[in-house]
Parts: sequence; C-alpha cells; structure tokens
Amino acid sequence: MPGLLGKKIGMTNYYSEDGIVTPVTVIEAGPCTVVTIKTKKIDGYDALQLGLGEKK
Repeated sequence: MPGLLGKKIGMTNYYSEDGIVTPVTVIEAGPCTVVTIKTKKIDGYDALQLGLGEKK
C-alpha cells in the first residue's frame, strides 16, 4: 500500500503555461522514523508504526 506521510503546511496556486490556475496543497514530507514494530508472533499481525517530526 504506497502512500505519503507528511504534514500540511499550507495552500498555494500552480499557474500553467497556458494560463490555467490549479490550487495545490503544500506538504512537508519526511524524514520518517520507525517508532514501533508489530510482529505476528507477539501482536497477531505484522505492521510498522511511523513517526514524523520531533517528540514534544
């Protein structure tokens, strides 16, 4: 399951060469850290928990 983990930091517009304006979301992505590893043997399933940003 591909995806992107990030934090929304704002909105802006993209102006194409032919004059079309497209609203876009600005996302700050990565680096991500593996916080927890779940295993089938211990937890009943396999998974990773990822963290983004600094710990408070």
